[in-house]
Amino acid sequence: MDEKKKRETAFIIRQEEVAKNIFSMWINTPSSQIAKPGQFLNLFCHDGSRLMPRPISICEIDRLRGSLRIVYRVSGEGTKEFSKLSSGDTIDFIGPLGNGFPIDIPQKDAMIIGGGIGIPPMLELTKEFPHSCKIVLGYNDYPFLKEEFERTGSKVYVATKNGSYGTKGTVVTAIMENYLKANVIFACGPLPMLRAVKQFALARGIECYISMEERMACGVGVCLGCTVDTVDVNGHLNVKKARVCKDGPVFNAKEVII
Repeated sequence: MDEKKKRETAFIIRQEEVAKNIFSMWINTPSSQIAKPGQFLNLFCHDGSRLMPRPISICEIDRLRGSLRIVYRVSGEGTKEFSKLSSGDTIDFIGPLGNGFPIDIPQKDAMIIGGGIGIPPMLELTKEFPHSCKIVLGYNDYPFLKEEFERTGSKVYVATKNGSYGTKGTVVTAIMENYLKANVIFACGPLPMLRAVKQFALARGIECYISMEERMACGVGVCLGCTVDTVDVNGHLNVKKARVCKDGPVFNAKEVII
């Protein structure tokens, strides 16, 4: 999306806490008609002292009802403000922004991997992917959204650090323990997880797409505050770097150095 995209005011349909400090918010917006899995919204606080928007990934898209869902963790004053909003309140945002996941690729045997707050954006991808997938979700503890992934009809595997649910360990541990195979992988989560998933995929010659989580300021590629190192020279920047907000957040894992 380009930097000319307009700021929009949306009404909140509903909001609920789905796990400790994890909130789910549905908003009514015509932007639902153009949104794609893997894109994000830049949300603005009502408090004028917080000037920079907060980037939050799109969790679900309901084009029939004209709405979008975001699921986010309260991690600072901005998201704490969002968590206090309820049905009928408004929120300002710019979006959808960024490049989403390529769901029109010919491979059928897909594995979708999410870790932590990188799990929500994988739900819409799972729903829109043309074939059933293997879903691998990694948590610290409580497996939020797990049942919603199961309702898509795809098989869900869970890993938790403490072993309270599913496999004890990481998403890669769960993949290995369950002998999972695929010819394309889509992943979103913290950097250590993405690094491990990339290594797993490259070692087996599996096509792999990762959604990067980086701190963003403008969200539209102007400030260069969210660059990541790349293998090749970026045509826009003329250096071996890419803007996560503008060139991503989804990249072919082979293209980025993490």
